[in-house]
Order: sequence, then structure tokens, then C-alpha cells
Amino acid sequence: MTPTLRTERLLLEPYVPDDEEDFVALFGDTRVSQWIGDGPVPEAEGRALFGRIFTKVYDRNAFDVWAVRKDGRLIGHAEIKPTEVSGGHELVYALTPASWGTGLGTELAAAIAHYGFDGLGLDQVHATVAAPNTASLAVLDKLGFTHVRDKSNDDGTVTRVLTLQKPVAR
Repeated sequence: MTPTLRTERLLLEPYVPDDEEDFVALFGDTRVSQWIGDGPVPEAEGRALFGRIFTKVYDRNAFDVWAVRKDGRLIGHAEIKPTEVSGGHELVYALTPASWGTGLGTELAAAIAHYGFDGLGLDQVHATVAAPNTASLAVLDKLGFTHVRDKSNDDGTVTRVLTLQKPVAR
């Protein structure tokens, strides 16, 4: 079951049905969705994706997915899941454009990575980022992620695969 996580400014908790409109708006915003999956999704696809979080993820305890809230408002999405591309567990996050440039991306990615190490017992957490997404690459660099390799996509774009090692206890 996806646990609730707290950071200094954020609350990460499982989605509830009332989050659908904000979820669809987030994934429908081309400034956000251009960096997620296969890009912008039509409203009907966003609603279907939201429904699958409950039926394919939460019901099956497949992996952890969170609604990201600040001051009670949904401002983002986060997850950590096993993927073939990274060869391990990958963190995924998205924030509303109004949240960009405020340090919340770094705070959010750090919380997910920390959960991966301490909550899931992982030795590594991975991320995949479109090469032109310099903002996310900078966030992950701040956290100590290292560039492992590039993956060429069928459409000619490049995805960076990055890895963060679990800190060694002293």
C-alpha cells in the first residue's frame, strides 16, 4: 500500500477520486506532459490513466503512486516503479508550472529517492529524462544522480538514464 510521505513543504499521499480533475489538468498541460511518457494526452486518455491508478496500481499493489500536495492543493504527481529501461526502480515526478523554479522538484525527487532506499530497501534509484529537459536534469544532478547512458528512441529523441546510489551509512 502506498504510504503517505511528508517533506518540509509537500505531502505525498495516495490519490482519491476527487483528484481526477486536477490530475487530468496536470497531464493535459503540454508544458508538463511534453516530458512525461509519450507526451501530451487527450482528456479522455488522462481520465483513463487516472482510473488505472486505482484498478491496475492501487488494487494490485503494483507500485507506489502519489498525489503531490502543497498547502492542501494538488500540485503534482510522483511514483517509483520497476522499469526495463532503467534496469531497476525509477522515480517519476511532475509538477504544475506554477511550482517550477521554487525548489519543490528537488524536494520531491529527494523524498522519492529516500523512500526508495529506506522504504523499499533499494541500493539504487534510477531516473529517465528526455535529453532536452535541462530543468529535471539539473534537479537530479543536485541530488547526486549520475548519467549512466543514453537511450535512443524510435522517434530520434534521446533519453538520459541516471542513477543514484544509496548513501553509505557512516
